[in-house]
Amino acid sequence: MSETAPAYGLWLLVLINSVIFILFAFSFFKPQSPRDWRSFGAFSAFIVALFTEMYGFPLTIYFFSGWLQTWYPNVDWFSHDAGHLLEMMFGWKTNPHFGPFHLLSFAFIIGGFLLISAAWRILYLAQREGELATTGPYAWVRHPQYVGFILVMFGFLLQWPTILTLVMFPLLVWMYVLAMGAATLSRPLARWSCAANC
Repeated sequence: MSETAPAYGLWLLVLINSVIFILFAFSFFKPQSPRDWRSFGAFSAFIVALFTEMYGFPLTIYFFSGWLQTWYPNVDWFSHDAGHLLEMMFGWKTNPHFGPFHLLSFAFIIGGFLLISAAWRILYLAQREGELATTGPYAWVRHPQYVGFILVMFGFLLQWPTILTLVMFPLLVWMYVLAMGAATLSRPLARWSCAANC
């Protein structure tokens, strides 16, 4: 008689993964202002919601189980692998961890964290000098750290879409876009803003 490991209810795994990813992001982002902390807190909530459904309680699977079982009757929707909804729904027959959506998600997640890391280094040096960050990622985009967070969240959506994260993602993107605009206007950049607009 062989027993399979449970796919859900792994709350310690929820905690460990959430803490690892949040601390990893924190090590790159290093929030300083209240706005930075709000943005980081929203990102952290996204991560906790994601891992709660990934290892704790599969709310999305429960919510859509009738529909999923009707249209995909040969899939055990309460197995961990079936939580990779896009891989299952598009008919990926082997391990979903090596499927196209999962691999693409890794590219977005790793790329996002690398962008956050590269941007932090440039921003830190510019702030120390009292200058505007204009090199590295800042040469192409005004707020690369926010873009990095959006890339990481999009990568996780490709890997493990859930109701909560699908609702949170556009709200967080909107919040980051608002924060990017506010940051540009409110930071001590008046001399550069005037030079560009006056």
